[in-house]
Amino acid sequence: MLHSITGRAWKKIGIHPHHGINLPLSALHSAHSCGIGEFLDLLPLIDWCQRLKMDLIQLLPLNDSDMDPSPYNAISSCALNPVYLSLHALPSLEKHPELKLPQCPKGPRIAYAEVVTLKTLWLRAYFERVGDKMVKSKEVQAYIAQNPWVEHYALFKTGMHKHPLNHAEFTKLRALHHSEISFHIVVQYLCFTQLKTVKAYANQKGVFLMGDLPILVSAASADVWEHPEFFNTNLQAGAPPDQYNKEGQNWGFPLYQWDAMRKTHFSWWKQRLKYAEHFFDLFRLDHVLGFFRIWGILPGRHPKEGMYIPPDKEAWEPQGKELLTMLAHSTCMLPIAEDLGTVPDGVRSCLRELGICGTKVMRWETVWEEDNRFIPIQYYPPVSITCVSTHDLETLTLWWRDCVGEAKAFAAYKHWTYTPILSDAQRTEILWDSHHTSSLFHVNLLQEYLALFPQLCQPDPEEERINIPGKILPTNWTYRFLPSVEELTKHKELFLKMEHILSSPTPI
Repeated sequence: MLHSITGRAWKKIGIHPHHGINLPLSALHSAHSCGIGEFLDLLPLIDWCQRLKMDLIQLLPLNDSDMDPSPYNAISSCALNPVYLSLHALPSLEKHPELKLPQCPKGPRIAYAEVVTLKTLWLRAYFERVGDKMVKSKEVQAYIAQNPWVEHYALFKTGMHKHPLNHAEFTKLRALHHSEISFHIVVQYLCFTQLKTVKAYANQKGVFLMGDLPILVSAASADVWEHPEFFNTNLQAGAPPDQYNKEGQNWGFPLYQWDAMRKTHFSWWKQRLKYAEHFFDLFRLDHVLGFFRIWGILPGRHPKEGMYIPPDKEAWEPQGKELLTMLAHSTCMLPIAEDLGTVPDGVRSCLRELGICGTKVMRWETVWEEDNRFIPIQYYPPVSITCVSTHDLETLTLWWRDCVGEAKAFAAYKHWTYTPILSDAQRTEILWDSHHTSSLFHVNLLQEYLALFPQLCQPDPEEERINIPGKILPTNWTYRFLPSVEELTKHKELFLKMEHILSSPTPI
């Protein structure tokens, strides 16, 4: 691994077992946060992980997604979502006691649109008081100079994206909307400084932050507006039918024009990676299969009528290897690939060659081409990350109850008698197994540990799910942890149970 193209990233992270938690930042809440998880809510969680001897926190995407709670529907490849700003810690706030923090809803789920509206209104009032001085500061001016994308993003946020973007038009619109552009730039600078502070704190505590780079961006994004030549808007990305989505999926995202990107030596991707380096030590390479080939659907057509792009199977492996080599060579962050689904030949050998981890979801680790027997955990490839679930899957509780065939097969593998209710001992053993595979990374969703104690999760296990892919539901991406950050980090029984799972030589 040290001699692969990802060698410098491996040297920084270390070739030894790493353990951590995975969460959507939005699901956190604390005494200081306003209606949604915020950047600085991570600080006590970092301390908690350090005490547990966990050294990794994986976060779902933090990109600005405007009014859509899905963090994968990014309107910018670089900009962070301002809804995650910790308002109570903004500079010069103490000089303006009249600025009372917004009273955002604190229900069992995130009222995303309402929280975005309230926090944006408050940020505008804050900007009226401190914005002029801040935008003229050398720190903000340096930020603009180092991040040329931010002015185009800020102009896009003014609603001017219906105009064609050329140099003359951009200069004209920038002058016309100077104040509004300045507001969005200052907000991004504040996001930048807070999340960068969180990363510095984590690294000081020996904890790595792992980000998530959605492979695609929204058709209605600053990137598509600024660089239309890089995107194929005549097709929409999705997925063909499979055993989990019989109708297939249409995600609605444009595809990439890889030939156009090659002409600029992939400058767009390199810019994106360099910005993410300020915040993360590792990153999840979302839908890595899409770099080899991606399912493209004509607008108005059913997902079943899509096609793989490129259509020539012989082109898939060379394209994937070229693109992943470019990504790995362009960053000091360690990529970890989400290689789930129907995996084409050559993908996993390519990942191994480049030193990029694949993802092992324990319920799916079987010898599927033979008798579908489960692979013993000591035989997982070291260059991988083990988990029991993902944000797009049922939690362990739901899987055990609802996917009876799979759960029964797993119970037989463990020499258990299957019953629809996963026992505490069984849950503990599965989580113990996930931290004792031969993978180098072991990371689970935080709610999988909270489920060890019924008082730390919702009575209805359906409420503990983050997202159901392929369905537009009001519950998607509005999940909130039942305990606050303060409650879960002070829960002694949870700490001791997790400590046992991580360090005990046996699960019992």
